[in-house]
Amino acid sequence: MARRPEARFWPSALERRIAVRYLRGRRASRFTTLNTKIAAAGVTIGVAALIVVLGIMNGLHDDLRDKILVGNPHIHVLTYGANLRLDHWRSVLDSVKRDPDVVAAAPEVLVKSLVMNSAGYPAAVDVVGFDPDTGSMAVTSLPAAINSGQLTFTPKQDSLDGGIILGYRLAERMSTYVGDVVRLVAGNQAIKVNRALGVPTPRVYRFEVTGTFDTGMFQYDDGFAVLKLDVAQRFAGLDSAVSGIQVRTRDAWRAQEVAHRLGGRLGLPYRTLAWQDQNQNLFGALKLEKLGMGLIITFITVVAAFNIVGTLTMIVGERTREIGILLAMGLTPKAIGRIFLAQGAAIGVVGTGLGLGLGILVAFILDGSQLIRIDPSIYFIDHLPVHIRPLDVLAVIGVSLAIALAATIPASRWASTLEPVEAIRNE
Repeated sequence: MARRPEARFWPSALERRIAVRYLRGRRASRFTTLNTKIAAAGVTIGVAALIVVLGIMNGLHDDLRDKILVGNPHIHVLTYGANLRLDHWRSVLDSVKRDPDVVAAAPEVLVKSLVMNSAGYPAAVDVVGFDPDTGSMAVTSLPAAINSGQLTFTPKQDSLDGGIILGYRLAERMSTYVGDVVRLVAGNQAIKVNRALGVPTPRVYRFEVTGTFDTGMFQYDDGFAVLKLDVAQRFAGLDSAVSGIQVRTRDAWRAQEVAHRLGGRLGLPYRTLAWQDQNQNLFGALKLEKLGMGLIITFITVVAAFNIVGTLTMIVGERTREIGILLAMGLTPKAIGRIFLAQGAAIGVVGTGLGLGLGILVAFILDGSQLIRIDPSIYFIDHLPVHIRPLDVLAVIGVSLAIALAATIPASRWASTLEPVEAIRNE
């Protein structure tokens, strides 16, 4: 009794050689070979486009995160109440520092104000106050973004209220340079009532510009000013209180988890706010856009799959008689199906490999040369970044090969159902 052949999915060496011969086509039939090249080119373009698009979305996500975290801590510890001030912040700071995931924490002052240059030109500004003596690790990387001057806040004139550091775009917009004097209108809590007039009179402070910073984030560079912590407390009318506590965690992506734990430990009236919560809509939109663009670009590969279906169907039509001879010689219908499976797999592998190389090359050129410039006032960053992630590459390879293999099913089933006698009679 003959032994039942072992069930196999992948083609044997003989079946692969037949598949390669069919893909090359006859000399008299150049159209089939051209169609095969077109099918592989379609897969190449689809894979390359998908790699570049996913890389762009990753780059936007990563660069925005990095730019946001230059001037923004991982977590803010704030308080409820109308005055929004932390009076007993030292005990809160000690409690925050005891968390194992916290690597740095420091008090901060945040207040809105109006800055005027030497000619009286006004501009709205967010005033940030922190201690420049940050120790071994700063809560934010803003101290490392100083591009001119120093982080000393020491004015040359003793008559001034202190030193101030401006975002370089704000300084350029106001035609203000290091060494110039600017005026800053105090916040609401520092406004005093004039006894003679009986109306609130804001106090105007005079600061010397001791430096500028360049974070690469338009929002910070065009609208932020930095003061020394004690000066900012006096400017905001907080006395010894602060606006909140800045916190840096070991892993920025776990900031929400750490914030939730800190909030539970501190209890009311304190509250915590992670950087993801502040930018939830922005990053949610980026994730949704990445998913949508990925699905849209995937349809290019699906279109290429129809080229594979057409190519294999034409090969079956051209090789019907040869298929019948192979069946008559003892090749099983499943073996015939595996031959066409190998053809589709070959087109998919070649197209995916070429597309992968092309996509990575284009991504490398775009990211390294910063070729595509964008408006930072709208997109926060000044060029189009492209970051390739290994998991995305693996997903693209898997999807591309799966679509290519799925495209072989119609032709494989048709070829495997041919009757030897009828196939041989075919002309």
